[in-house]
Amino acid sequence: MRLGLMGQVRRVWAPRGVKVAQIVECKREWAYLNLGVNGLTGQLMWDWTKDMKGASIAPLVKRWEDKGLTVLVWDGARGHRGEAYSDVQAKRIEQPPYSPELNPAERVFEHLRGEVEGKAYGTLAAKTAAVETELKQLAATPERVKRLAGWDWIRHSIESLSISNMAFT
Repeated sequence: MRLGLMGQVRRVWAPRGVKVAQIVECKREWAYLNLGVNGLTGQLMWDWTKDMKGASIAPLVKRWEDKGLTVLVWDGARGHRGEAYSDVQAKRIEQPPYSPELNPAERVFEHLRGEVEGKAYGTLAAKTAAVETELKQLAATPERVKRLAGWDWIRHSIESLSISNMAFT
């Protein structure tokens, strides 16, 4: 998830006839949230990178493997392919192109955007801190994560891979 200070206006409730004014930041600063979601157990893993290139993401995925990651639900993004992943052993469930609705992490991203967008933070560090706070709250309540991202098709796909020690999807 790209997180930046180019704010987005969000829908908000207001009494009829009252014009809503929202502050929108317009600063081109970005950080990238890389999120591992296990919709079956409700576990989350995350880390931040400066870009979405394979050279930045592959070492992070390798660290997650050391923590028990064995399966990825992976889209065909450019940063998810290439030589940088030659050492990555996790099995991959490839998604069809242009299908973010099938990715469990996208549901969590949608939740995070609903919590943090539509507000002015002033700095990228303050906005990433707000996302970190929300991620920690989600991680502390695995049932919420399961409701967001625990889909039957993921369970069936993992069972078809014949993996006995599945950790993250």
